[in-house]
Amino acid sequence: MVRAVEQIPAEQLTHDFQTADRTILSTLAHVYAADRVWLRRILGEPVTGFISEEDHRLCVLQQDWPVILSRWQEWARTLKDPTALVQFIDRTGNPFRSQTWEIVLHVVNHGTHHRGQVAGFLRTLGHTPPPLDLIRYYRGM
Repeated sequence: MVRAVEQIPAEQLTHDFQTADRTILSTLAHVYAADRVWLRRILGEPVTGFISEEDHRLCVLQQDWPVILSRWQEWARTLKDPTALVQFIDRTGNPFRSQTWEIVLHVVNHGTHHRGQVAGFLRTLGHTPPPLDLIRYYRGM
C-alpha cells in the first residue's frame, strides 16, 4: 500500500476523510505504529510510546516499515510455541497477557482492516488501489 500511495499527490495523502485516523498518511502511520508496538511487546522490549509526528512522514514508512516486517519474519522463524503467553502493559498502564497466536492474528486483522480503508480512500480520490487479497500477496502480486 505504501508503494501505491507514493504515486498520488501529497495533498491527497493528507485529505481529511472524517474517519478515526482521518487521512491516508495517518491511517498508514497508525498501522505502522501498531505493527511496531506489537512487535516490541512480543519480543519483550519496552514500549515507550505509540505514534510520533515522525511516523506521519511517507519517507519514514518507506524506510522503516520494511525493517519492522523483517524483524517480524526473523521472530517468526524462531517461534516454537504459538500458545506461549506474552505479558505486556497497554498504553493506559493496564497489564495484559495474550497467547502469541492471538497477537499475530490481531496484527494481521488490524492491518487488513486499515488497508481496506486506505483502498477505499484511494478509490474515492479516483485511484485504483493495489490488489489486497492475501493469496495475491503470497504470489508476489
